[in-house]
Amino acid sequence: LMFEPTIVKLKNIKNLQSEPTMKSETFGPILWVIPINNDIKEAVNYINENMEKSLSLYLFSSKRANQQYVMHNTSSGGMQINGVVTYAAHGDARFGGVGQSGIGCYHGKHSFDAFSHYKPCVKSYMDLPLVYPPYDGEWKRKVFKMVI
Repeated sequence: LMFEPTIVKLKNIKNLQSEPTMKSETFGPILWVIPINNDIKEAVNYINENMEKSLSLYLFSSKRANQQYVMHNTSSGGMQINGVVTYAAHGDARFGGVGQSGIGCYHGKHSFDAFSHYKPCVKSYMDLPLVYPPYDGEWKRKVFKMVI
């Protein structure tokens, strides 16, 4: 079974709510293209108010201000600017979701870390009587006041 790559272009962001194929998550080679005029804030507000957090967010813009605004004002598992999918294959980048798109990250070392348990072990080289009761005595009170 093979699905042809598909580009779905909507006329504007207002058509997004009535688009039936946007009601559920699509697992396939589908790229949604929604052109916006010059109001990046309208697009970000729409995303934040009407959409679940996505696994991936793709932005095509040559304006650094737009790139920074979208990056800092949206939440998604990952984001790529002026490209698609390749961020997921980047060796140093984590891949994973937030919210309903998933929890946790993996890829490369991040996969090893996600499925490993790091057990802390602390070895004491001197025994401090300060940490044991009784906690009376003037010298212990002075030390506690300095620490707390």
